[in-house]
Amino acid sequence: MKYRQEKVSISTEFIKLDSLLKFAGVAETGGIGKELIAEGRVKVNGETCLMRGKKLRSGDKVELDELELELVLE
Repeated sequence: MKYRQEKVSISTEFIKLDSLLKFAGVAETGGIGKELIAEGRVKVNGETCLMRGKKLRSGDKVELDELELELVLE
């Protein structure tokens, strides 16, 4: 499977998973982001993550369908 990779710049120490999905434009609303996570469609650093409040830091990678987001600190 070929992934489309994007870097997402954050200016804080961490961002929560559901907030990242909305911030990156992957989910239109926080509610949609919460559903994607609850359905088990989101992976963090290669492992399925069901915690919408998971704290993500620079260097973490989030996968959803064919998209991979990599966090970088501004």
